[in-house]
Amino acid sequence: MSGPAPRRPRWGKDAEKYLLADEPPVIATRRHPAVLVRSFVRGVPALVVGVWVLQLDPTNRVGATVGLVVVLGALGYLGLHVGEWWVRHLLVTRRRVLLTSGVIIRTVAVMPLRRITDLTWKETFWGQLLGYGTFRFESAGQQQGLDVIDYMPHADALYKRLSELMFGTDTTSNPVSSDEDADGTMAADDRGDGDAPEQLMPRPLQSGRRHDTAPIPRTRPGRSSDEL
Repeated sequence: MSGPAPRRPRWGKDAEKYLLADEPPVIATRRHPAVLVRSFVRGVPALVVGVWVLQLDPTNRVGATVGLVVVLGALGYLGLHVGEWWVRHLLVTRRRVLLTSGVIIRTVAVMPLRRITDLTWKETFWGQLLGYGTFRFESAGQQQGLDVIDYMPHADALYKRLSELMFGTDTTSNPVSSDEDADGTMAADDRGDGDAPEQLMPRPLQSGRRHDTAPIPRTRPGRSSDEL
């Protein structure tokens, strides 16, 4: 008797909706829970005040109404921020970087991986203690919604993985996939242009072979080349 089927992670739904069939995510994560600290610092005191006003004089309709409104507002504020944290995901493939966000209105920011020219990783004091960091992407072109992504968990591991994807590693340990060209762009058929010529990768240099040049002839001082 087989056990219960494992639950698919929340980012799996986003990957299925926004990624291609042959584009599995290399990185899929949501922001660090520390992003909720500021929301709880603001929402919890308001919730406590609302409950206090609600219980102060239950027979007073005005006070009860004000307390109920404050309680509902605080709960809505906290629920909205927790929901935003839950549905916001960073998805990175070998082609693109995607950031999904929004509880009521879903937004997906997309940046091609080949357009990223520089990556900055920043860790504050609290980030070093709690294990999160901020990534800043610099791309060739106009400003996009993926310029700064904060509160990324396991920032050191993510930084190394992103560096491997953007700047490459040794071809013997992490070869370029067959659908990417030597300059990192997609093949012609992946761009939707089937008649365009393929951009093939250059052949790697074969180790062990020497390419020596002929020695340069030496001339004595004071003698012209015609006398040689």
